Amino acid sequence: MLKLERVAAWYGSAQALFGIDLEIAVGEVVTLLGRNGMGKTTTVNSIMGLADVRAGVIAFDDVDLRGLPPHRIARLGLGLVPEGRQVFPNLTVVENLAATRRPGAWTVERVLGLFPRLGERRRHAGNRLSGGEQQMLAIGRALLTNPRLLILDEAVEGLAPLVRREIWSCLATLKGEGLSILVIDRNLGPLMRLADRHYIIEKGRIVWDGDAAALRADSGARERYLGV
Repeated sequence: MLKLERVAAWYGSAQALFGIDLEIAVGEVVTLLGRNGMGKTTTVNSIMGLADVRAGVIAFDDVDLRGLPPHRIARLGLGLVPEGRQVFPNLTVVENLAATRRPGAWTVERVLGLFPRLGERRRHAGNRLSGGEQQMLAIGRALLTNPRLLILDEAVEGLAPLVRREIWSCLATLKGEGLSILVIDRNLGPLMRLADRHYIIEKGRIVWDGDAAALRADSGARERYLGV
């Protein structure tokens, strides 16, 4: 479904990605792991048309994404839950969701059913929600674009344990429905239970890839690149 080959990206005159290779198949959950500042968000931004990609291939269902504006990339079926959530602070929960809705199986009511807490706060403005509720809203907003690939940058970062469990459960449900997912987070235990395959990025390069069993067995890679 998604293929990155030899992707190189820059911030101004500084190169941030050095030949990234990454693939996601239909219905697969894949993680991109690594310490802060290693290139995870830059990789996501490269996929979504938000970074200065100067070399390599980024293809979604064989459509070349390089050079396309972000709104056209989103309409091809990529839904982004960005780092920092970025909900509309002065719109209600329902208004935030309606703002991104495109025709398809996902509706506002279906999202509120997936996240009952949002249903209870449907008339609350985005800036009146807790961090966990804002993350649920950001996920719901991405789902309402009716994506074929959902990308989450820092899926549960900074959230309370109870909220984390709720979001991991939601992602497991989405996986069970066959949605392809690329997820960035530092909570290795839940990620190894959820994901089919993992990539580790270090200083703008993919330095390890494999399935959950391989990552669990490779304590050296976990210690060297993830500090766990």
